Amino acid sequence: MLEGRVIVITGAARGIGRAIAEALVEHGAEPVLTDADEDAVMEAGVNLDAPGLRLDVRDEAEIERVVAHVVESYGALDGWINNAGLARHQPVDAISAEALDWMWSVNLRGTILGSKHALQVMKQQGRGDIVNIVSTAGLTGVAGQAAYCATKAGVRAFTQALIAEAAAHGVRAMAVFPAGVDTPFWDEAADQPTDRARFLDPQDVAQAVISLLDLPAHCVPHELVLRYPK
Repeated sequence: MLEGRVIVITGAARGIGRAIAEALVEHGAEPVLTDADEDAVMEAGVNLDAPGLRLDVRDEAEIERVVAHVVESYGALDGWINNAGLARHQPVDAISAEALDWMWSVNLRGTILGSKHALQVMKQQGRGDIVNIVSTAGLTGVAGQAAYCATKAGVRAFTQALIAEAAAHGVRAMAVFPAGVDTPFWDEAADQPTDRARFLDPQDVAQAVISLLDLPAHCVPHELVLRYPK
């Protein structure tokens, strides 16, 4: 069902995004890997025999260029996966404006802008899928992660509105909410080491995304929550 579908993944150089790209290749899709780390995403693309493009989701002009390049190169944009995200976990009384601005601009603003430009193309096509990788932190507040939770809750609210707007044009929008995933994300998220022993694997999230994309076009699953056993 995914054979030949052109799907862009943000934050695809490593972690969840890289796992999604690998799964898409396995299912016959044509992923386009993007990431702010140009060297890393180009290396990932070479390893997967797929395009690797620089994309800082904070920069709307870069998003426009990537979308235009994909449409020009492939003639279509079948899917856009907003995966790029980061965290700087700090207690409320210690949140720095710099960390707050960084999380807001990548996690929420980047998701909105990516969806905007993907939807413009998909509306013209009358089809397409936008998948937002959120977090269970967007469902329930977590002590020490307040600002991050706020950005992810914003992505959830945005996705709910996007679902309604996109559906009128034959475009699906969906959200995946993973609990902790064992990726390099945690290396910079907190000052103290994080015990990842029980965390999900990136491949778990990738398979969830594949299952959503593989559903019949008339089936729109709004939210999928992935947790690990307590």
